[in-house]
Amino acid sequence: MTMKVTILSMEYPPNIYGGVGVHVGNMASELSKLMKVEVRTKWFPRAQRRPDVRLYRVPTVGGKSGPAVDALKLDLEMVSDRMDTDIVHTHTWYMNMAGALAGKLYDIPAVATVHSLEPLRPWKAEQLGRGYELSKWMEREGLCACDRVIAVSEGMKKDIMKCYPIPSSRISVVYNGIDPAVYARREDGMVLRKYGVRAPYVLFFGRLTRQKGVFDLLEASRKFLPGTRLVLATGKPDEPGILEDLAKAVKGRKDVVWINSMLAQKETIALYSGASVAVTPSVYEPFGIVVVEAMACGAPVVASAVGGIREIVESGRSGLLVPPADPPALAGAVNRVLADKALAGKLARNARRRVEERFTWKAAAQETFELYKRLLR
Repeated sequence: MTMKVTILSMEYPPNIYGGVGVHVGNMASELSKLMKVEVRTKWFPRAQRRPDVRLYRVPTVGGKSGPAVDALKLDLEMVSDRMDTDIVHTHTWYMNMAGALAGKLYDIPAVATVHSLEPLRPWKAEQLGRGYELSKWMEREGLCACDRVIAVSEGMKKDIMKCYPIPSSRISVVYNGIDPAVYARREDGMVLRKYGVRAPYVLFFGRLTRQKGVFDLLEASRKFLPGTRLVLATGKPDEPGILEDLAKAVKGRKDVVWINSMLAQKETIALYSGASVAVTPSVYEPFGIVVVEAMACGAPVVASAVGGIREIVESGRSGLLVPPADPPALAGAVNRVLADKALAGKLARNARRRVEERFTWKAAAQETFELYKRLLR
């Protein structure tokens, strides 16, 4: 009998907001080579109609708290649609409650992958208002009811145990990854010209949120070696205020190129490949998939020594790590790489090798599949 998993996620390609959408799309694809996979996700305009993907549309609520209330309604809608599956697997606080409910309604094991933790993101109160209290409650109740929790790094596992009464025996670590055949060095001058990017440049790629440290990077960039440009490739903002703040911060900065749009994968790879340095200055980062992508594309990496990044980057060998929220240290590390081509080359070569050995979706899917089998036994 072929095993089947139902994955619940707010994001699914091409509806990608951040690393979770990338993770779910790739893991569903790799797992489907090993077992049956069904995905249940929120309805979105560009959805590709597939028999193994179910889309759910619920009326939205206005105001700051709306997204949290909408998530709870979506959870109820998903589990009301009967599940013919062996395991339910949820991603993020949006879906954790649905996993817990599905486990009880259909008597199946519930698994949750934790990509971040609500109690460790206090800036979400600015985004969600009182809805932040609801999001924390949904995450707590959902995770505590799960049969197994997957952490995307050892650091994430420790954070889970600090925040919630979940024993180590119920938490497994499965790293995120990339497809090394897709993420590889491919320079493309046409992409750079399209966005007005010229070398040498330092690249930031990621969601526009307080946790990513983009304002620390802007301050540090004032001390970069002369002639160096900073390219900010940001996705959707968490809330309108941060978009306005960034617009003010880059106004008049001729050394800054701000790409304020979602990029195609080909464009992202071209930007990584042409970068003199790829920077991830996060103050909170449970894993850091953009770090792995940059490393795979041959960009020397400078990143904050936080969360899962400390498990990805071997400082001095496959990248350089700096303290978070420390613009002078960040500028110093970037300038060190810019000024030393031999160091940059060494970091890039070692980074690519490390990614191939440790961080692939194929390996992540195999580990997850084995976890499912253990649960069902």
